[in-house]
Order: sequence, then C-alpha cells, then structure tokens
Amino acid sequence: MDWVIIGIAGFLGGMLNAVAGGGSFITLPALIFVGVTPVSANATGTAALLPGYLASAWRFRRDVEFPANLKFIHIAFIAVSGGCLGAAILLMASEQLFSTLIPWLILLATAAFIVGPWLLEKKSSSIKKSEWHCATTDLKTSTACLVLLAVCVYGGYFNGGLGIILLATLGIMGQTNLHGMNGLKNIISALLTTVAVGVYAAGGAIVGGHLLLLSIMAILGGYAGAAVAYRISQRILRGFIVLVGLLMSIGFFLR
Repeated sequence: MDWVIIGIAGFLGGMLNAVAGGGSFITLPALIFVGVTPVSANATGTAALLPGYLASAWRFRRDVEFPANLKFIHIAFIAVSGGCLGAAILLMASEQLFSTLIPWLILLATAAFIVGPWLLEKKSSSIKKSEWHCATTDLKTSTACLVLLAVCVYGGYFNGGLGIILLATLGIMGQTNLHGMNGLKNIISALLTTVAVGVYAAGGAIVGGHLLLLSIMAILGGYAGAAVAYRISQRILRGFIVLVGLLMSIGFFLR
C-alpha cells in the first residue's frame, strides 16, 4: 500500500507541476504518511521533481530575460548560493522545527498561488511598459539581489510554491513579458534545486527507493499533465491546488 500511495503521489505531483505547479503539496504529505521523516520527505520529494525543472528550463531557454540590470552570471550565483544555503539550513535544523513550520510553509505557498497570478495580471494591465522600465532602472541591483536571494533560500529550504513566488518576485522587479519571466523562473528553479538536491544527498536526507518510484511517476504525470492542460482552464486548476494546499495545511496544523 505504501508503494501505491507513493506512486500515485508522484504521478499527481508531476501532473500538477506540469500544468500549474504545486506538486510538493502532494508528494510531501504522501511521503510523511508512509513513515518518511519530514526533512527526508521534503528532500526526497524535491529531488524527484528535479527532472521537471531541468526540462522546463531547457524548454524556455530562448525566452529568458533578466531584470534590474542583472546578468546570467549574477542570477546563477544567487540561485546556487541561495539553494545551497536553504538546503544546509534544512539539514542543520531539527526535525521538530521543520515539522512545526510545515503547515505555515504550505499556507505561505498556498497564499502565493492565490495572490501571485492576480498581482501579476493587475500590474501588467495597469502599468505601461515604459513605466515598468523606469521602475526597473530605479531599482537598485543590490536590492534586487537580496530579494532574489531570499526567495532562493526559501526554495532550497522548502521548494513548495517556488514557481509562483519567483514569478511574483520577477514581476515586482519590473518584468512584464510572461514568457521571459517563465524562462528565467525555470532556470533559477533548476539551478537552486539541483544544488539543493546535491546538499540533501551529501547529508543523507534522500530516501533512494522512494526517490526512484517518485521520479518515474512524476515524469509520467508530467506528460499526462501536458495533455490535461489543454482541456482544463487554469482557473479550475489553480482552484484545485489552492484547495489541496489549504486542506494539507489544516491537516498538518491538526497533526
């Protein structure tokens, strides 16, 4: 029964990540339910979803745009540093602390799913591109680096809802081209997740058997999700993810 639960969670997690994000809302609780410790569950679930990040980064590589006068080398350094730091904090912190933070982290990620798309849509429609360019020019590079670093540390620590949080951050930093934002978001996610998984593995936090099954099912779910994405509206998908996030956060609070 444990393997069935893990397989279904991997499939659904890969599907959700392919169409709207939020796969960790499924994989994390499933791993904890079958007896994996919270820190190892977070590390293993993140590692299992890594192939999807890498594939998405490659798919959008030609659409990448950089905000606030930052170049690729700056972005890469911030992503790698933040991912490494966040992963190290996860491994050094106690299981009890992470278990206490789980419902709050899921609630934060769920809030990002609710507010993020609305915020981006509102700003994109109400502010002219020239005004965005002015705002981006005025934004200090150091401030942009600190904001992005904080998000990358979060991604290395928890990873849940990272995509939409990154999109909202890039929007605040002045970007309006959704394809360009998606391209950069996927590259940052792939970089920080890759280094975070390396830290998890070095710390012995990844459960090998569960990882293999989760990865295979996540890949299959990703292919299925690509087909589903054309048949279900984004509003319904996001509503479903928000519902799952709220239920999971309530469940962990009660637990």
